[in-house]
Parts: sequence; structure tokens; C-alpha cells
Amino acid sequence: MPAPPSPLQITTAENFRCIGSACEDTCCQGWSVPIDKASFERYQSLPLSPLRTAIDSSVLAMPEPAQPAIFAKIQMNGSNQCPLLTEERLCGIQAQIGEQFLSQACATYPRIHQSIAGVTETALTLSCPEAARQILLNPNLSAWMQRSVAEERNRRFPDAPLADVTPSLLHWFRPIRLAILKLIGNRTYPLWQRLFLLGVLCRRLDSIANGELARAVPRFLTDFEATVASGALLPAMEALPVNLTAQLDVVLRLAGMLLHRSNVRPRFVECVQAFTAGIGNAPGATLEGLAERYAEAHDTHFGPFFDRHPYILENYLINTIVRCRFPFGPEQAPAGEPNTMAHEFALLTAQFALTKGFLIGVAGFRREAFSATEVVHTVQATSKHFEHHPEFLRMAYELLVESRMDGAWGLAILLRNAGPGSDPRAVRPASPAIQAPAPQDGTVASGHRPLEPLDPHLPVHGQSIEA
Repeated sequence: MPAPPSPLQITTAENFRCIGSACEDTCCQGWSVPIDKASFERYQSLPLSPLRTAIDSSVLAMPEPAQPAIFAKIQMNGSNQCPLLTEERLCGIQAQIGEQFLSQACATYPRIHQSIAGVTETALTLSCPEAARQILLNPNLSAWMQRSVAEERNRRFPDAPLADVTPSLLHWFRPIRLAILKLIGNRTYPLWQRLFLLGVLCRRLDSIANGELARAVPRFLTDFEATVASGALLPAMEALPVNLTAQLDVVLRLAGMLLHRSNVRPRFVECVQAFTAGIGNAPGATLEGLAERYAEAHDTHFGPFFDRHPYILENYLINTIVRCRFPFGPEQAPAGEPNTMAHEFALLTAQFALTKGFLIGVAGFRREAFSATEVVHTVQATSKHFEHHPEFLRMAYELLVESRMDGAWGLAILLRNAGPGSDPRAVRPASPAIQAPAPQDGTVASGHRPLEPLDPHLPVHGQSIEA
């Protein structure tokens, strides 16, 4: 009989400790902080005091609470900061009446707890600078995760027969997760090929779930890992296209999302400015010209840095996989969205392509000064801008579909940046670039200058291929 499931978390997730006033981008500013119903009721029972007065004036009940976890919200002050912060930029509630009075959101952030197949997993949201440092800069994260999941998989399925067939892929969550982690950590392939193979894995598992492929999951996973080890799919992957104009077009359009819907923070403005400057955006620029600078930034600065630090992008992917319950997706898929692993892979690719694109531009701007500090700054600022908007992933997927980049062919274009004998300047119409926004909290980022948009674009007509 299988052993009962146990909690798993990315190493450091449960051991995370806030660095308080030393944080360069506190989570107590720049966005709406939800207050759960239980915490709100505890605050109402506090005795009269200056703290209670501050809570009453700043913690406002929602007119129609959507759920108990968002029963009320903290109204930010004129500086767009939590009014309950002390002069030392520490939480007044925690300092005066104790950690047990923190709301659920404040007590758990930046931890994200996900329940899947009876197991609770914990990741960290990289919108927190210290969380981004701990996740991205850990050279042992991939090996630790593989070992932990393998031990849990063997404990739960010690004698799993290769021919066992189950109607639910969730039954095989741990073997599937282990196969994914091993693939992400397999450095015999460049990272873009590992991700392409991950897409193949997802589509095959969808076929098994739909009854289109009569295979038992354990046997399929064993055969898939053997195929990866043999290198049998290398010729097909090397034949995939390199089209940096199409890739950059999607990156620019993803980056331009939410600029007019969200509170744009100065740190994100700095990233946008560095990104656009790094790819040579200027009045009169064309997408082909930007793609040339984009390729140069990748080959000269981005590529060499991540060749020396390959674990950073692997760690980003591992954290995103756990955070997003990949490849199974949310427990309740939004109405009208596909509930498939291929869909989840498209969302993972969109997030990775956007983050990689920003890092390429920033690397082109910082050049020899591009460092782990720049990586953490970029990933943290972009995560804070995009990840906390529930509509972003829906909008990103709609963009992929609109651009016909949601199939295997299009997603491969988003993943691949270089290849032998490939021309990175594949013919592509000009596309609009994003404009670097001004911060919407009254501050001005240093050196801010609006950037000129480019000409209209046409969509790429991708094809769906199966390796």
C-alpha cells in the first residue's frame, strides 16, 4: 500500500525569512493588499489605540467580497505605501501586537502553497527581491528537487507496473513531475531543446488522457526518457526555425500588456528602459533592426553569462512549474480556456519567453556589467508587474493564438535564439514596440524618456509539428 503523501517545497521556501527594512522593493507598497475575513474580524476586536485607529481608517471592507480570502483591502496612503508601516519600514501590526495578527496574505507572502494529487507544494513568488535571490541564485536547486521528488515518487509508487493504466493522469503526478524535472536539468541539451521536448511530452500525455494514444503512463515515461537519452529527436529539433523577428514581436507585445491597467512601478520602468535601449529602440527603428541588436545582445552578453550560470534559468522554470501546478494547471480552469497540458505548456513558454526577452535586452544594455544582480532585479520587477494580475496569462494565451504561435512550431520560435546555419533576421514586417511608461505613483525613474512606437505588424503563420 503506498505511503501517505507528504508536503514538498522548493528548498528555502518554508525557510524564507523577510529581510524587512533592508528590502529594496518592499511588498508593503505599490499594490492592493487583501485582508481575509478572519483577520478583519480580529482587527475589529482590538482595544482602542493609535494602531486600532490606523487599522480602522485604512483597512476597508469590500462592498461585495468575492471570497473570504479577499474580504477587505488595505488602502495605500499618498505615497502608495501601506499606512501601517513604521518609520523603519516594518509592519506596525507585527511590531505592536505580534505575528499572529498578520493577515493570511501578509503572513504567507512570498510563499505560494499549491495542493495537487493530495500533496501540498510550496514555491516562492519572485516578485519579492529576497525570494528571487534565494531561488535564482541557488546552484543546487535542480538536483535537490529531483532527489526529493524521486524519493517521494519511490515511496508512493514502489512497485508501479509499467503496464498499469489509470483514467487520471493525476494518479501519476509524481512520476510525471520527476520526468519534467529531470528534463529541465538535463544539460546535454541546450535549454530551448529541453523545453521543446517538454512540449512533446505534454502533447503526448494529452493524447493518452484523451484516449488517442493507447499507452500506459509508466511505460510511456520510461520510453520517453530513453528517447531523450538516445538523442533520437535531435535532427528534428535542429531543423526547427530560428526567427528572431517573430520572437521579438511576441516579446514586445507581451511586455506591453498591462501598462495602462496597472500601477507601474519605477523598478519596472527601469527594466523597460534598459530592455528597449539594449535592443536599440529609437525613432525610425524597424523590427529587423531591433532583431539584429537583439541577436547581438543574446550572443555577446546574455548567452555567455548564462553559459557560466546555467542553473539560474533552470531555477526560474522549476519555481514556475511548482507555482503554476504545471502541467496540470489550476484546480478550476477559467471558463472557456483549454484544460490541457499543451495549453499549460504554451503559458509556461509565454512566461519564459517574456522573461528571457527582457533579460536579453537588459544584457545588451548593461553589456560587460550584466550580472546576477541585474538578473534578480529584472526578474523581480517583471514578476511583480505581470504575475499578480490574474488576467495576464489569459491575455498572453490569446496573443499566442492571435499570432498563430500557440502550436509546436510557433512555440519553438519563441524558445530558440540561435542555430547553426540559421539567419536570425528572417523576413518579418515591422512591429510596434512598447513605450517605456512613466511610474504611476508620482515618482520619476532616472533617465526616463518615452520611446517611439514602430510600424504595424502582421501575424506569423506557424505550423503545428510533432517531433
